[in-house]
Amino acid sequence: MAPTRKLKKSFTNKKIAGVCGGIAEYFDLDPTLVRVAYILLALLSTGFPAILVYVILCFVMPDG
Repeated sequence: MAPTRKLKKSFTNKKIAGVCGGIAEYFDLDPTLVRVAYILLALLSTGFPAILVYVILCFVMPDG
């Protein structure tokens, strides 16, 4: 049986709250790539929705 993965904040790849680092660890991606993708998403969506999603994930995602 394959081990289950949980989406959680990262302690090792933490810049602000560990949300992008946790997403990168979950999908086995480079954390810098996830952060750049998030910044591009924020700029293309006029910023507010992406910031709101980040703040929500900051409170909803469990600590790693």
